[in-house]
Amino acid sequence: MSNSVVLAYSGGLDTSVLVGWLMDQGYDVHCLYVDLGQPGEDREAMLKKALDIGAKTAVAVDVTEELCRDFAFPVLQWQARYENIYLLGTSIARPLIAKACLQRAREVGATAFVHGATGKGNDQCRFQLAAEALDPTVKIIAPWRMESFRKQFPGRTEMLAYCEQKKIPVKATTKKPYSSDENCLHISYEAGKLEDPAVDGIPVIDFGMTVSPQEAPDKETSVTIGFKSGVPVSLNGKEVSAAQMVLQLNDIAGKNGVGRIDIVENRFVGMKSRGVYESPGMTCLYAAHQSLEQLTLDRDAVHLRDRISPEVAEMVYYGFWYCAKMDALMAFINELQKPVTGEVTLGLYKGNVRVMSRTSPQSLYDEAIASMEAGGDYNQTDAEGFLRILGVPLRVQGRVRLRDY
Repeated sequence: MSNSVVLAYSGGLDTSVLVGWLMDQGYDVHCLYVDLGQPGEDREAMLKKALDIGAKTAVAVDVTEELCRDFAFPVLQWQARYENIYLLGTSIARPLIAKACLQRAREVGATAFVHGATGKGNDQCRFQLAAEALDPTVKIIAPWRMESFRKQFPGRTEMLAYCEQKKIPVKATTKKPYSSDENCLHISYEAGKLEDPAVDGIPVIDFGMTVSPQEAPDKETSVTIGFKSGVPVSLNGKEVSAAQMVLQLNDIAGKNGVGRIDIVENRFVGMKSRGVYESPGMTCLYAAHQSLEQLTLDRDAVHLRDRISPEVAEMVYYGFWYCAKMDALMAFINELQKPVTGEVTLGLYKGNVRVMSRTSPQSLYDEAIASMEAGGDYNQTDAEGFLRILGVPLRVQGRVRLRDY
């Protein structure tokens, strides 16, 4: 029987240690670097390091386009924000990483999927729930949930000592002030000095996608985003792929200080956690998409979506991506988004995003009806009967309750 495993490998301290540790346990290790459009990482150097440590294989798979097209954009269509603010950049990527690792496991005949989630956070839920939904027979190895592993590596000091012993090259130090995770959708920062909610995160963090609003240009930048059935398809009049849409907006919006948030969120496992995020491109897409919906969607339909949206955000955040409920919700949003076609121009200035214009061939906005001037298919006299009917229960209650005022 095969004794090989697929490791979701990032090339950082934790997963580099895991390569050596898994080999110590007798496993053949197949490292998979899932390329999610992480900026500024040397993929070839990371794969070479895995092989130098002793991995059986080390390969990369680029799923950036799939991440944006099939995961991030459907969540965008839901206008889903966890706890009203977080755009779910890390959460969205985890089920795709699990999927890629299971595909690699089939290719190499591996018997288990290994991840380096700490056992305290949300990622362990997202990886495991996704993997088990895709392959109910999958074996998952989560070293941080093993007491023997935690005893060997109670902290970063022991990990660094292990790397030195095994001659594993790492850039990490024991004094790193925070931990970060990145993909093309966002970069997250947490732990270290950020674990104190009273600490201002701005001076602590070396932001990778955005300049500070204070240092952004003094001139507003405009950008025009085109949508077709709720999907962003063009940027400044030019058709672009899903990944290029996000990456180019990251550059434009990031230079204008757009997309930073600092929150204390409620993790699925029960604790509160402080996180700082930057998501410049997706912040623009959320604003533009919502603006176009205001023109094109029926009131009751979009209000229904808005009531369900927080639940979708929770499902994504918790890791319930591959399930019947999510399948049904995605079918609903696909139908709802059919008229959301048109263009929106945004103004970006020192961290702010404003809507400058919006147009759509599917617009439900009727200027003649909405205008304060006479005209259109609206007669104010009709409102008299409308309001008398609406007021029936209120007048009855008023007579019975005799409210003080």
